[in-house]
Amino acid sequence: MKKTLLLLIIGLIASNSIAQDAKPDSTLGWFFPIVINFTISQVNFSNWSAGGENSYSINGLTILNANYKGKMATWDNNLILAYGLMKQGDRELRKTDDNLEFSSKFGYKVINNWYYSGLVQFKSQFDNGYKYDDVAGTKTLLSKFMAPAYLSLSLGMNYTPSKVFNLFIGPISGKTTFVMDDTLSNAGAFGVDKGKNVRNEFGGTMKAVVSKDIMKNVNLLSKLELFSNYIKNPECIDIDWQLLISMKINKLLSANINLHAIYDDDIKTFKDGIERGAKTQFKEVFGIGLNYKIE
Repeated sequence: MKKTLLLLIIGLIASNSIAQDAKPDSTLGWFFPIVINFTISQVNFSNWSAGGENSYSINGLTILNANYKGKMATWDNNLILAYGLMKQGDRELRKTDDNLEFSSKFGYKVINNWYYSGLVQFKSQFDNGYKYDDVAGTKTLLSKFMAPAYLSLSLGMNYTPSKVFNLFIGPISGKTTFVMDDTLSNAGAFGVDKGKNVRNEFGGTMKAVVSKDIMKNVNLLSKLELFSNYIKNPECIDIDWQLLISMKINKLLSANINLHAIYDDDIKTFKDGIERGAKTQFKEVFGIGLNYKIE
């Protein structure tokens, strides 16, 4: 019930697109873009000769923004909340999407489109994540709130030549990984030393964002984040890439395609108890549902 309530709250305050055009440079002050995207699907069988399992799924996405633009300073704040559940047959409720992400970036203009900038980011998830073995009827804990969680602080320069493109370069960056679960930390999950709950890294960060209407009522948003640890294996770069294509059908209906790929050399995979090394993580979410947008 708590999970369903959380999902409904997300659905009531969400939006059909992360990608939104910035206000013109001549417009100063605070702006609070908010969006709503809520999708639900259901399949039911009764005496269906071809067979099948009853199922339903619910997904919610919330994007909250609080952005300030002054003559010399900018301050962009972004909160992303996503959660999804699926019930299939007699199986228990299982999550299909889970994301909690906050970022805040302050900039002070130097010249033209360059700003001295500081960036703070936090990433985690709401709920427990499991690997299920339906044959054995078991499940293994893979993640939970604050296990993992990532907190990063970066200082550098921000380049904004247009509302379509934004580039942040942070040569001074700190990244902290939290694994606040003893079972996971004792296994050395997510790159922490076995038995430790926190891992600190010092390195450099780059974050590039492209947001553009590629055709009428179709917006493309691409975010690429790179991090290199100066002290250990600087050539092994952490990659976090997201692509969101938002399609507006009408005032109330929209469709979204969300792709998310992550590569972190410190996150190892295992098979039959043997370490197999790091692999690329990939997630794809497609949805058609109700849409509401405030600019």
